[in-house]
Amino acid sequence: MIQLHAISKRFGDRLALDQLSLEIPSGEIFGLLGHNGAGKSTAIGILLGQVWPTSGHAAINGCDVLRDRRGALQGVGAIFETPVFYDYLSGQRNLEILSHYTGPTSPDRIREVLDWVGLSSRAKSRVGTYSHGMRTRLALAQALLPDPQLLILDEPGDGLDPEGIHELRQMIQRLHRELGLTILLSSHLLTEVEQVCTRIAVLKAGRLVFTGSVASATRYQGWLRLRTDAFAEAVAMLEGRGLIAEHRNGDSVRLGEGVGSDAVVRALVEQGRAVYEITHEEQTLEDFYLAVTGGETNPAQPGTSGGLQNDGEERRA
Repeated sequence: MIQLHAISKRFGDRLALDQLSLEIPSGEIFGLLGHNGAGKSTAIGILLGQVWPTSGHAAINGCDVLRDRRGALQGVGAIFETPVFYDYLSGQRNLEILSHYTGPTSPDRIREVLDWVGLSSRAKSRVGTYSHGMRTRLALAQALLPDPQLLILDEPGDGLDPEGIHELRQMIQRLHRELGLTILLSSHLLTEVEQVCTRIAVLKAGRLVFTGSVASATRYQGWLRLRTDAFAEAVAMLEGRGLIAEHRNGDSVRLGEGVGSDAVVRALVEQGRAVYEITHEEQTLEDFYLAVTGGETNPAQPGTSGGLQNDGEERRA
C-alpha cells in the first residue's frame, strides 16, 4: 500500500529525513513512532504530497506521489496537523463544504460518515459547541468522506482525555475491522500503539532505527526480576557459575545461554539463600522504544546481548 524508497529531506542545513525506506502492506494498522523532530510528520507530508523530498520517491498503491499526486491520493483519507473547522457552522455543514475539496459527495455519504464517528445526534450543532473529542471525531469523519482504502492519522489523540483516547482506539479498530482500511498511525501514545498496531517503525533524527511487529518488540528478552538475600553477592556467585550473563538495577538478572530459572533457584537455595521472588520480565513497547531511541530507561541496550535480535521479520539500523 505504501512504499517509501531512499527518501531524504533537507530544510536548509537540517536533515529531516535520511535515506528512509519503508513498505507498509495493505490491511495493517501500522504505527510510526519517534520523538518530536524525528521526521514523522515530514514523512507523512511527503506521502500526502505536501512536502517535496530532496531525493527518493514515494508511492501509494503503486502510484507515484510526486508524479501523480491526484492519482496517488485518490483512495486516501488523512488527519494531518491541526484540523480547522468553521466554528459558527454545524458539523454537517462543515463536511458539506470540505467535501468539495475531495470531489462530489452525496448527502447520504455525509450522513453515513457522521454515523460512523458517532456524531449523528450532534450533526446540526455548531462546531463551536463541540468538545475536543467531538472535533477529533469530526476530523475523522472528514478523512472518511472519500471512502478511502488508506487512512493516515498524524497524532489523532493529541490533547484527548482518557475517555476520548479510549473512544478513538475503539473507532480505529472498528474502521480497520469492518471497512478493511489500511491505517498509518503516528502517535506519542505508546500504550495505544501497543494495543492497536500490528507493526511499527521507529525514527530517530530522521533515520529508521527499527521496523517490525509489535510482538517482536515486546517479547521476553531473558531478564528475570530476582529478590534474594545480599543481591550483589548472589549475582557474583551466579555469574561465576555461568548461570547469568549480566545484572542491572539491583533486582534483575539476565540468564545465561540455555539456562532456566530453576537452575538459578537451585544454586541460591544450595547456598542457603532465601529466594523471595523470581519472575520473567516482559518488555513493554515503551521500554523498547526508549531502548532504540537512547532513552534513560533502557532494559535492552541496542547492540548488546540483551537487545532485540534480527529474526528475519524485523530490521534495526
